[in-house]
Amino acid sequence: MHQQREPSASESYFWPSVWAIGLHILIFGMLFVSFAMTPDLPEAKPIVQATLYQLKSKSQATTQTNQKIAGEAKKSAARQTEVEQMEQKKVEQEAIKAAEQKKEEAAQKADDAKKSDEAKKADEAKKADEAKKADDAKKAAEAKKELADIAKKKADDEAKKAAEEEAKQAAEDAKKKIVEDAKKKAAEDAKKKSEADEAKKKVAEDAKKKAAADAAKKKSQDAARKSAEDKKAQALADLLSDTPQRQQALADEQGDETAGSFDDLIRSRAAEGWARPPSARKGMTVVLQIGMLPDGTVTTVTVAKSSGDGPFDASAVAAVKNIGRLTEMQGMKPSDFAPYRSFKMTFTPEDLAL
Repeated sequence: MHQQREPSASESYFWPSVWAIGLHILIFGMLFVSFAMTPDLPEAKPIVQATLYQLKSKSQATTQTNQKIAGEAKKSAARQTEVEQMEQKKVEQEAIKAAEQKKEEAAQKADDAKKSDEAKKADEAKKADEAKKADDAKKAAEAKKELADIAKKKADDEAKKAAEEEAKQAAEDAKKKIVEDAKKKAAEDAKKKSEADEAKKKVAEDAKKKAAADAAKKKSQDAARKSAEDKKAQALADLLSDTPQRQQALADEQGDETAGSFDDLIRSRAAEGWARPPSARKGMTVVLQIGMLPDGTVTTVTVAKSSGDGPFDASAVAAVKNIGRLTEMQGMKPSDFAPYRSFKMTFTPEDLAL
């Protein structure tokens, strides 16, 4: 920063001195001009001479008077000179006073300039100090930012390291879990396989039992059918081989027996085609309305009274429809067949399971 040089004492008083000297020269010039322009007084010498001439002829008193006048004139001239000298001195004093005032003004201006320069220097110093403070603040901010960057980088590195450790631990845990899951799955698979084998074995045993039960059931049904056929054949044979009265009595008796045997036959045939629903329970009862033709063909099967379980009712209807036709009813007298044209039968799960 450029600093102005402070003027020395000689330089500070140079111009005031020049002004003072110039002012004195001007005053002396004015005095010279004023003396040059002053009107010329009459020469005293001729008066003195006249006085001297007259003294010769006049009295002593006149001579004294003339001398007194001459003295007064001389005093007057002396006073005039003294006044002029006083005025000149006054002018000089005023000039000196003006020079001193100008000198003081110049000194004041110099002091003001000095103060202004000092204020300017102080302002520049203040600005320099503020600039330095701003620079220091900027450096401090940069240092703080640098420290923050270092801290951030350190935190990022630590976070990255922690994340890697966490990922490594997670991978190990996942690997461990996979192994455990594999062991668990293998155990579950083994258990499932064992259960499946047991279930398969049980299914096979159940199938075997069912097959045996079906065989026994079929054997029983075949025996019941054969027994009914045998009874029918025997009844017919008896009817054909006896007297008309005997035949009529036997027909009536055999008709009741045949009716009972046909009910059993229908239940037996329906049991053969019955598919037991899971909801079927002991104690259920369904009444079916059945329609048949004289040749033993089942035409209609409807529910006259429900058991309260729809699947069981439907299974009973399907079982009766699956009979199709009872060939054993062919050749029956119209009077014997009449009750079977449209009749009701009661079925229970126990009846159908025969």
